[in-house]
Amino acid sequence: MLEQIEMNQTVAIEHTGLRLDQAAALLFPEFSRARLQDWIREGQLTLNGERARAKDRVLEGDGLILLAELEAETHFEPESMPLCIVHEDEDVIIVNKPVGLVVHPAAGNYRGTLLNGLLAHCPDLQALPRAGIVHRLDKDTSGLLVVAKTLQAHQDLVEQLQERRVSRHYEAVVQGVATAGGTVDAPIGRHPVQRQKRAVTDAADARPAVTHYRVRQRFRSHSHLSVQLETGRTHQIRVHMAHVGMPIVGDQVYGGRWKPPRGAAPALLDFLQHFKRQALHAAVLGFHHVTTGEYRQWEAPLPADMQELLQLLEQDNA
Repeated sequence: MLEQIEMNQTVAIEHTGLRLDQAAALLFPEFSRARLQDWIREGQLTLNGERARAKDRVLEGDGLILLAELEAETHFEPESMPLCIVHEDEDVIIVNKPVGLVVHPAAGNYRGTLLNGLLAHCPDLQALPRAGIVHRLDKDTSGLLVVAKTLQAHQDLVEQLQERRVSRHYEAVVQGVATAGGTVDAPIGRHPVQRQKRAVTDAADARPAVTHYRVRQRFRSHSHLSVQLETGRTHQIRVHMAHVGMPIVGDQVYGGRWKPPRGAAPALLDFLQHFKRQALHAAVLGFHHVTTGEYRQWEAPLPADMQELLQLLEQDNA
C-alpha cells in the first residue's frame, strides 16, 4: 500500500525569486529534487494550490502544497553486510559507520554502500527518501548517524536538523596548537575553481555555516578538539578548520601539503605520513525521539587508528 503524503511550506523572503523546483528542494529536503520535479509535473506539488512549472519563480508568502503518494524512491540493490548498529527501534536505526564505507550510492559507488546494507537489513526502507538516511558522513569519517524507518520519523528528524535541535559532536585531531576554543561562523559554498570541493565564500550559492570547537588536549604541534556542528554543510568541519589554519590531520582534500613537524619522534612521523584519511569521528549523536519526545543520546568510541594517533602524540609530547 502506498503511503499518502500531505505537507505544506511557505516561501520565506530569502527564497524569493528562486525556481519552484529550487525552492521545493530547500523546503522539502527529505525528498530528492528529481522526485519533487516529478510531483510538480504531475500536479501533486502545487504553488498556491495551482499547477505550476518547475521553472516558475516563487515569491515570499507563496504556499507550496504537496499531496502525493510515496512510491519506492530508492532503486538500489540490497546487499548483506555487517552493520554496527548501536540502537534500533520501530522508528530509527543508529549506526556506527566505519572508516572507508560510503553512505549513499553515487557514480563509481553503486554497490557496497551503507544504503545497500540498510536495504538488506530493513527492506521497508526502499519506500523512504534516500532509504531513510537524513544526514551523511564522508567516506573516511567514522561514527554515528541516524536512519529513519518511517516517513513520520524521517520528517521529524529533518525538521530537528533544520531547527538545529540535533546534537552532533565530533572529535578531531588537527595540525597546529589551538590556544583556545572558538566558533567559526563562515558561509560555505562550492569552491570557485575546483567544483568538487567546498570553500568559505560569499558566492550566491553559499549557505550559513557555524562550527563550535573546544580544546581537549594540546600537543607540541597538534591539537585534539571536540567539535560541535550547529549547521550541517557538506565537508563543514574540514572546510572550517582549514579556514582557521588548523586543517584536520590526514585530510587529503583540505589538509594542504603535509609538513613533518620538527623534532617529532620517528614513529610519529611515519604514522602521520601514512595516515591518509581525515582524523575525524562523529562521537556523539542526540535528538528528541519521534514517538516519545524524550531526548536520547548515543556515543561511539574513537576508532583504533585515531586512538593510536593520540597515543603517539602523547608520547611525543612527553
